[in-house]
Amino acid sequence: QVQLVESGGGLVQAGGSLRLSCAASGRAFGSYAMAWFLPAPGKEREFVAAISWGGTRTYYADSVKGRFTISRDNAKNTVYLQMNSLKPEDTAVYYCARRGTMYNDRDSSAPATYDYWGQGTQVTVSS
Repeated sequence: QVQLVESGGGLVQAGGSLRLSCAASGRAFGSYAMAWFLPAPGKEREFVAAISWGGTRTYYADSVKGRFTISRDNAKNTVYLQMNSLKPEDTAVYYCARRGTMYNDRDSSAPATYDYWGQGTQVTVSS
């Protein structure tokens, strides 16, 4: 059974930074792409960023390019989201997710390609 536990959320002023972490249990963490998403009421979850299983490829939503950086440490079974230059519109619950199949990062922005999800961590950016 895979469990994903996010941490690092909080309250920050606009222009500030946060680093989110997602710790994964289970085996073969280094064989799966990982991603971060936002909830989108009435729609599929909104893609934020993704990283390939080895960490060599990263993908970002246009809204966060240049401000957010996704990374991973396979030795620690953890994926990170460094969030800089935060804006009030970044306020949301951020969820990490694990890809459903090994060694696959095609269509990384599609929520349906992920099979395990964390409980989320709240990020609040004040103006």
